[in-house]
Amino acid sequence: MAILYALVARGSVVLAEFSAASGNAGTIARRIMEKIPAAADTRLSYSQDRYIFHIMKADGLTFLCMADDTFGRRVPFAYLEDIHMRFMKTYGRIAHVALAYAMNDEFSRVLHQQMEYFSSNPNADTINRVKGEMNEVRAVMVENIDKVLDRGERIELLVDKTATIQDNSFRFRKQSRRLRQALWMKNAKLLASLTCLILVLLYIIIAMFCGGITLKSCRS
Repeated sequence: MAILYALVARGSVVLAEFSAASGNAGTIARRIMEKIPAAADTRLSYSQDRYIFHIMKADGLTFLCMADDTFGRRVPFAYLEDIHMRFMKTYGRIAHVALAYAMNDEFSRVLHQQMEYFSSNPNADTINRVKGEMNEVRAVMVENIDKVLDRGERIELLVDKTATIQDNSFRFRKQSRRLRQALWMKNAKLLASLTCLILVLLYIIIAMFCGGITLKSCRS
């Protein structure tokens, strides 16, 4: 998965977040949010090791995700645009007064779902490209995280994708189990239909030799 972490926050108050890999991405994301400029609407990208933290501030909220550095900028910002649209459509002004993690139970699933979509679908940002909304992304410079964090504040980024692999394996096993169940049900229905058909044919043959449907000859 190319996008590994995402959150939605109001200032330093995290409203929802999801991580597809174990590690300390959340800790570093919070440090970055403490240091970034308090501009109304802005887009920023900060790199650390082999990962880039992409940030979009809009409607008084911060939308942040962490992705592999090989994933570029267009798709991560398309992901943030999508999350911004879904979050505001769902919660609107409530987000400006909500408590920490008030939306996490519900919206973390959306972060995860869209994270998988934008990470695996090469055409995920087609709509944004057609609209021309991603032109400003080209102007977003990817700066080193040292630009916002002092040397003493810098934390080594730890990312363990084992959790992602395990999650994918779990989904694969779940899908395989559902497929086996569906095939079993299909075979069971087919067997039941064939059994009923054989019984009907057998009854018709017996009726022909027993004087009709009531089987009068055979009963006498």
